[in-house]
Amino acid sequence: MVDPRLPTDAALPSYGQRPGLAAWLAAEAWDHVWPWSRDGLRQQRLWQSAGFAIAAAATVVWVLAALGKLQSGAVIGWWFGWSVYEVLVRLGGKRYVKDGPWWGRTYRVAKPMDMICYVGFKNLLIGAALFLALKALGLLQV
Repeated sequence: MVDPRLPTDAALPSYGQRPGLAAWLAAEAWDHVWPWSRDGLRQQRLWQSAGFAIAAAATVVWVLAALGKLQSGAVIGWWFGWSVYEVLVRLGGKRYVKDGPWWGRTYRVAKPMDMICYVGFKNLLIGAALFLALKALGLLQV
């Protein structure tokens, strides 16, 4: 339920009003990593099933990169493809973005450009962290 004091374009994820800090942080982390919603899984089974296959393939790509079997360009291509898919899934099921500082709990309904920016920046940070980790371990061919 959306708080009546929020603007009319406000949105609230299921964990938005949890009082506990640990529970809120765990839910935030899960929300960033898992793009599917319960309602989206029920309504768009074929689209979501394809997404699980894409997610598994993206994971295999990162593992192959860690084993030195793929060039960085292939990993970037897969990561970009995953990001496009994630934008579409989130627009269908988790159509909200944070409004204000990252530590806040104010959300709003995401327009397509909001979601593109959110997913793009989030995946850029995750991808950069994975690239740096693989490079530091000497596992990535550049």
